[in-house]
Amino acid sequence: MKNSCLIQLYTLSFLFFLAGCSKSNSQSKSVSKVSIEKQIQSKFEKEVLPPASSPCFAGAYYRKIYSSKDYWLGIGGTVTLPVLTYDPSRTNPKKPGAYLDNASVYLGGNSDEQETDIGLTWEVVREADGSVSKEHKAFRPFLRCTGYKSGQTAFYMNAPAEARYYWYPGETVTMSVQLVESKKLKLIVEGAGKKYEQILEVDGYDPAVMAQYKRVNAIDQVANEGKPAQPTTAKVTGAKWSETFLFRSVNGKVVKAPMHAKRFTDMQCPAKSHFKLKPFGKSGESIDIFGSR
Repeated sequence: MKNSCLIQLYTLSFLFFLAGCSKSNSQSKSVSKVSIEKQIQSKFEKEVLPPASSPCFAGAYYRKIYSSKDYWLGIGGTVTLPVLTYDPSRTNPKKPGAYLDNASVYLGGNSDEQETDIGLTWEVVREADGSVSKEHKAFRPFLRCTGYKSGQTAFYMNAPAEARYYWYPGETVTMSVQLVESKKLKLIVEGAGKKYEQILEVDGYDPAVMAQYKRVNAIDQVANEGKPAQPTTAKVTGAKWSETFLFRSVNGKVVKAPMHAKRFTDMQCPAKSHFKLKPFGKSGESIDIFGSR
């Protein structure tokens, strides 16, 4: 009888021990999950912070935010496309119907000194009769990449001039540029019932190499790179990023980390007076850009 009681007591104690272990493991997993989620939303344990400032590169009016140089795997976000209002006095003498100011909304990166610009620019279109318009009429995907020490040469390309790849002011699109494997960046532009997807060969990009990623809204100026931004009454208004995020690998899984103010360097070039910005939410921002006249 005594042995039977002891056996029951040991059995009961063992069951309580197992229950305690199970609860402890469950709590440990919960704490770990919360901890990772908190890092995603705020700062990863080994995350490199971005520089406080950066000098402007002359040639355009642009709002740029860029990440720290870290093990990021790309950038993405959702944006409502802006309206471009031209300066009627700044027509392009070499292209009747075109102007010297243009609009672009794009992402990109820099890995081992190889720069990429990937997103949407205000472009000519192919008309229903097959002719190419003189005027710029829609946003169309573009991909630009500098050369690399491997021997890869610089290149520029547009998405085909087809209606399924045209986006218009006021439409909302989600764009992303993600390093999906070594030397391969994947661009996706999707919204308003349309989608463009492209793999970009980039020799300088690798998951094991630290890289920076950026988001840019601009008034571009024809043949003006490296020169002071030219006076213009052109403006680009109504752009609204509802979110911007950075890709990162955490415990073998790629996550999206909000690109909040502590995760980017703020650039308003050539001067803050040309911009009307309004941040909202964790990583949202509305952007209006004005020329200098």
